[in-house]
Amino acid sequence: MRKSKIQKFTLLVTSYWLSRKKLLFKGMFGIPMHLFIVILLSGLVTILSGCATLPGREALPTYNIGGVTYVPLLSLCESENMAWEYDTFTRTVNLSKGTHKINLMVGERLVVVDDMPQYLKHPVDIYQGTVVLPFKFKEQVLDSLFKEPYPGRKITLPLTRIKKIVVDAGHGGKDPGAIGKRGLREKDVNLDIAKRLSKLLRADGIDVVMTRSMDSFISLERRVDIANDSGAGLFISIHSNANRVRSLNGLEVYYISPNVSDSKRALYCAQNAALNLDKSSFAHPPSLNLKATLWDMIHTSNRAESVRLARGVCSVIEKNLDTKVLGIKGAPFYVLKGARMPAILIEAGFLSNYNEERLMRNASYRQQIAEGIEQGIKKYARDYAFLEAAK
Repeated sequence: MRKSKIQKFTLLVTSYWLSRKKLLFKGMFGIPMHLFIVILLSGLVTILSGCATLPGREALPTYNIGGVTYVPLLSLCESENMAWEYDTFTRTVNLSKGTHKINLMVGERLVVVDDMPQYLKHPVDIYQGTVVLPFKFKEQVLDSLFKEPYPGRKITLPLTRIKKIVVDAGHGGKDPGAIGKRGLREKDVNLDIAKRLSKLLRADGIDVVMTRSMDSFISLERRVDIANDSGAGLFISIHSNANRVRSLNGLEVYYISPNVSDSKRALYCAQNAALNLDKSSFAHPPSLNLKATLWDMIHTSNRAESVRLARGVCSVIEKNLDTKVLGIKGAPFYVLKGARMPAILIEAGFLSNYNEERLMRNASYRQQIAEGIEQGIKKYARDYAFLEAAK
């Protein structure tokens, strides 16, 4: 820091006076006079240069949760002048300030700062209906971030786990599916959206398997076989809705219903499907009961992942597309029951509704639906990677 004129003048006078007198101050202080003068003038310089302590900013409200001090997200963002978003579906928090971005998730200790991971001692939480952050988050993350570049190993959260996806265009050939009042056929809409989605996913570096790529009839059994034989990580089935109540409209996403017995499906898979496990993990060939147990665990996990995927798709489409989102629902659809990976079935809209049939005729609208599904899949992949990194 450059010295002020007062500081320079004071130090100059002091140096000159001491160089001429060189006397020791042996009075009540018992210390050399030149040392006493320096101490005295240091205080004077501090006062004259205006460096007295200023009052701090208003204290943040805090909560004590299990012996840990937390602060409300909103109060912290206002104090630090940060923009924030909270996704109620995935319970993720996105913070931004300048070029910096911070991602957190309720219930997790992992913080991703400008694509770099860091762990908090305590997780993000919800208290009295509001998101709260550990008080240490401020000094551990915010203070270091905005003072100097954040050090660490950079990571990315791409579709690393998902190498292959099956895209299933519902109906086809002799099976037209639903038909709108103005003649729009479901099989044609499904195929067009499926092709657009496949193109987007391939551009993301994902290997895509389509159950049909033309107007041909494919049985439900065959669709399931294609999916299970492909070794894909996800199964996405595209459909269009219809109902006698023509006022119904909107998009909805289905996952395998909880009412479908996982144990029955597990026993069938144990008898008819390979587990693809490392044989060295077993002292003896696994019994039918052991295989059924493992398949039961797989189906339970897949259902949970299907729900996450469905939420991701609904969240993105609701945010970016001007259409009603009816939410996610469980259903015992054959392709969902038979798939041995996380699987969802998307009803893109009601062809029985006059306005939605009109929208479905528009290629631009069908492209928007495909992009919404693709972005929903990417959101699911990012959230999955986020959770895995936190383990």
